[in-house]
Amino acid sequence: MLLSKLLIGLVRLLVGAMPRWIGTIPSPTQRIYFANHSSHIDTVALWSALPPELRARTRPVAAADYWGTGRFKRYVALKCLNAVLINRNKTEAGSNPLSPLFEALDRGDSLILFPEGTRQLQALPGNFKAGLFHLAERYPNVELIPVYLENLNRSMPKGAILPVPITCTVRFGTPLARIANEDKPTFLNRARDAVIGAAQ
Repeated sequence: MLLSKLLIGLVRLLVGAMPRWIGTIPSPTQRIYFANHSSHIDTVALWSALPPELRARTRPVAAADYWGTGRFKRYVALKCLNAVLINRNKTEAGSNPLSPLFEALDRGDSLILFPEGTRQLQALPGNFKAGLFHLAERYPNVELIPVYLENLNRSMPKGAILPVPITCTVRFGTPLARIANEDKPTFLNRARDAVIGAAQ
C-alpha cells in the first residue's frame, strides 16, 4: 500500500529507526515483540524496522482510545499497520480486553506490544502491566522478543506534536526464556530487565 510505504519512508527520514539485531535474527517464527514506550511514533518505528516479509505478518497492538479515534488515525491503524485495537478502559463484565490479541495469535500473526500500557517520559521502561504475562502463559510456543527503542523519547516525547529529527535505533534483544511456574511479578520484572538489557 502506497501510504504504508510513505509512512516507512517518513519515519526513516525523520528518525532513522534502523534495526539492530543484537540478540536474535529476523525469522518467520511467530513472535511477540515487546518494547519500551515513550512516543506516538514508537509503533510505526518498530513496525517499519522489520523486514517486509515479517512486517506483513506482524500486527501492532494499539490503544483504541487513541488510534481508533479520528478518521485518519483509524485508517492508518487498521489499513496501513493492520493494528489490533484494544480497549484500555474498563470493559463490560465478563469480557477480556486481551481477546483481540488471542484472535490474532490464534491466526498465526505476530504482535508488537508495549507492556507499560502508556508512554513514559524517561528513557528506560517503567513497570510492565500484566498483559504480556497472560499472553506468554497462553501461548508458550510464541517467541518473546525484547526490543529497545533508542532515542525516540527525545525525538517525540509525550506532549510533542511533531518529531524532532534525530537518529533513533530499534534494538532487538535475545528471546526471553520461559521458566516453569514463574509467578507474574517475577516474569514481568524479568521481561522489563530484558528490554533494558537490549538498551546496553
